[in-house]
Amino acid sequence: MASNSKDEKHPKFGHLPLATSGPQDCALTGAALLRSPYFNKGSAFTAEERAEFKLHSLLPPNVQTLDEQVARAYDQYCSRSNDLAKNTFMSSMKEQNTVLYYKLVEDHLKEMFSVIYTPTEGDAIANFSRLFRRPEGCFLNTKDQDRVDEDLDQWGEPEDIDIIVVSDGEQILGIGDQGVGGILISVAKLVIYTLCAGIHPSRTLPVVLDCGTNNKDLLDDELYLGLKMERVRGEEYDSFVEKFVRAARKRYPKAYIHFEDFGLNNARRILDKYTPEIPCFNDDVQGTGCVTLAAIMAGLQVSKVKWEDVRIVLFGAGTAGTGIGDHIKDAISTDTDKSKEEAGKQIWCVDKPGLLLSSKRDSLTPAQIPYAREASEWEGKDHNYLLDIIKEVKPHILIGTSTKPGAFTEEVVREMSKHVERPIIFPLSNPTKLHEAKPQDLYDWSEGKALVATGSPFPAVEYNGKKFEIAECNNSTTFPGIGLGAILSRARLVPPSLLVAATKALADQSPALKDPTKPLLPDVTQVRDISVQLAKAVIRHAVKEELNEEKDIPEEDEELEEWIREQMWEPRYKKLRRVREEEATLHAKGEVGTATVRRGARY
Repeated sequence: MASNSKDEKHPKFGHLPLATSGPQDCALTGAALLRSPYFNKGSAFTAEERAEFKLHSLLPPNVQTLDEQVARAYDQYCSRSNDLAKNTFMSSMKEQNTVLYYKLVEDHLKEMFSVIYTPTEGDAIANFSRLFRRPEGCFLNTKDQDRVDEDLDQWGEPEDIDIIVVSDGEQILGIGDQGVGGILISVAKLVIYTLCAGIHPSRTLPVVLDCGTNNKDLLDDELYLGLKMERVRGEEYDSFVEKFVRAARKRYPKAYIHFEDFGLNNARRILDKYTPEIPCFNDDVQGTGCVTLAAIMAGLQVSKVKWEDVRIVLFGAGTAGTGIGDHIKDAISTDTDKSKEEAGKQIWCVDKPGLLLSSKRDSLTPAQIPYAREASEWEGKDHNYLLDIIKEVKPHILIGTSTKPGAFTEEVVREMSKHVERPIIFPLSNPTKLHEAKPQDLYDWSEGKALVATGSPFPAVEYNGKKFEIAECNNSTTFPGIGLGAILSRARLVPPSLLVAATKALADQSPALKDPTKPLLPDVTQVRDISVQLAKAVIRHAVKEELNEEKDIPEEDEELEEWIREQMWEPRYKKLRRVREEEATLHAKGEVGTATVRRGARY
């Protein structure tokens, strides 16, 4: 970077609205400043800042560094007795000091990722009403649909919000319907966007659409904070979602909308409706598909199998499974002369009743119907059990999203290994106890030939004296970079072509391409660099397809990367520049998005 200090404006890109170099305007002083998580530095305020912002007597006299604060916070974190207590501690820290929170996680990413996100965040969501201390995010409910515009207005001006994550809480992290507790998955997803792709934390907005809940335990819980009624469906539900989307686009016309953990019957339907209209994304449908497709691309390069020849069995045909299938179809169609319909014939989907067949059409979801095989193909053949299907199809790739532990048995793996040189096997179900197979078993049963990726982190395995690292199909290596590219280019839409470009960029970074004992996907600890590469791919394709509203995007590769990195927020204390309140922006007052200090007064 050309400038000598981040405290100085970047000579080329310091003028950009999202530039991260240079001082930070702040209109808060005294106790109000200490109450703002976005501006608060705690014991790290310099002597000059303590004088300028009237902090003397409000802080102990010793000025500390961010690293010293991280060391103290980590000791406190380690003293918590279990992961849920650690999750609660981290939530409290985030409400006090944004920079310290993210720096602590960044320095201990491998250790803390499962605590601030899945699986521990699922426990926090399940206990939302019992652990509740202070609201975070925007709570909209179907009984107050006439107030949606007004409720969204109070989170900032039209230019202030870059991304909105919204959930209706129906299908949370494998634990099902959690009602209003779904706000925490929106919060957690935005943490990952900031941590992994440098999305500015003050420019994010988590939202929950409270449509009621069908979780009887919540309905019977006197402490439950959401609407105590069964979930609304049909016209009322669709009207609520529509009002939210229209209000969000009206108030924040440049915001990228991320749909998260919607129910099986709504997730794909909502995504399909709004993809042609607004820049939006669904991680359950698209993120899982993208990261899995990247691992497949790497696996096919290692195994030297071509797209036009590949045969895939998807075991589990819910939102994730059909989403993966859709991305595979897009990739086959893009890289061959086949139509998407023809590409779909290379995929066999298996769900609870067995292989999806056209004769069962009435019991299939809209997302499953395109994958139903003609019943005549399987007349007289066994199609109810995975082993029988493997014998008939002889797949190169077997992917599990079934949440059926142990489904990939020794017989299944040995049968698959008879017919292909390097079986590609991905047990992706979360959490770990629901995995279709353990990586060590897959290597043992395939005699070391399997190429494996999992849905949760696993240690390396050994076979015949060799150590093999296991790739994790972690969506967090994918959706943040896609979002970063869409936000920085101000993409009007996010069509499949942009996602394929990002997926290829991720596959190109596979360590297995250089060393077959290495994982098929890069590690999450490299995620910020990964996000830059994915963002570059998304931005370039947005420009190519004339979807970008942002102008003057650099064309040269090195300059484009510098342009991206300058706009990625990072956890460091910036020099504060005091501005008068009457001249201050909402950002300078700490009154925007998740950084707002007025939030507590609203509820």
